[in-house]
Amino acid sequence: MPDTSDKTNSSVDGKLLQARVSDAQAGLRLDRFLAAALPEMSRSRLQGLIALGAVARAGAKIGDGNLRVKPGEIYDVQVPPARTARPAGQDIPLDVIYEDKDLIVIEKPAGLVVHPAAGNPDGTLVNALIAHCGPSLEGVGGEARPGIVHRLDKDTSGLLVAAKNERAMRSLGKQFAAHTIERAYHAVVWGSPRVGEGLIEGKIGRNPFDRKRMAMMRGSGKDARTRYRVVEQFGDSARPFASLIECRLETGRTHQIRVHLTHLGHPLIGDPTYGRTRTPPRPKTDAEAAAFTAAAEFPRQALHAYILGFQHPTTHKAMRFESAWPVDLAELIAALRRL
Repeated sequence: MPDTSDKTNSSVDGKLLQARVSDAQAGLRLDRFLAAALPEMSRSRLQGLIALGAVARAGAKIGDGNLRVKPGEIYDVQVPPARTARPAGQDIPLDVIYEDKDLIVIEKPAGLVVHPAAGNPDGTLVNALIAHCGPSLEGVGGEARPGIVHRLDKDTSGLLVAAKNERAMRSLGKQFAAHTIERAYHAVVWGSPRVGEGLIEGKIGRNPFDRKRMAMMRGSGKDARTRYRVVEQFGDSARPFASLIECRLETGRTHQIRVHLTHLGHPLIGDPTYGRTRTPPRPKTDAEAAAFTAAAEFPRQALHAYILGFQHPTTHKAMRFESAWPVDLAELIAALRRL
């Protein structure tokens, strides 16, 4: 059987892999050695396989990941076939921007939940991806499901990438953790910041008075940074009614943009959790009346993920995608431009 310790094939489910200990690797713990020898698998997955008795040396099962390996030893790793994903695949239409054997980039519409959870057990993006990808979904963690490395809120539209195998999941996850992923959003907010561009930073944590909301925290919470730039203002230049803002994430906290812009004093139009409807002046024209109505009745937070850039997990080429505004956001901005 060939030694696969230097191979990078990510399709490993249902296969028998083999790794030989080199002189330089002598003395490593078994789990660390296997993680280095089989980079297509995560260390936690290998630890699980060791515990299941799926790792053997000379035909004898090895159940201790702390075992120190010796030069010349050969370890066999029997990877079980990917289990059927717990979420069932569902035929939900997807707007696929790019797809290959490692990943898929989709345009998520507003209203689509990303992952099954309490209150949304199905009808999610994960259900749609399982059905769409079929056999090309090699799986993550031994299960035939997509790897969700970042999320968009249910009512946020725009670009999202998902991994099709464990190797891609690990690579993209590291890029997100290192903040090397390019993510830019367009947000339509009430009013306009006094300073045209800047950095919003501060800790974000669960609101102690409302567990469904996040909030800026003084002590606890996680560091969060959002760079913003005013792209366009709508209405009276001295006191704009609304504005279009570009936000670029330097961290990725829950509801980060929504919380940060609210903290800045300019919540998103249509945000039912953090927003508040601004009372418009008395309209002087039909166009003003239409614009005020469009903003007041916008049915979701006016937020769209329009740029997504990352390094491909296998080819290492830079990939960058840009998304046009969905119809509802384009119509809102068109109405505001008539002010």
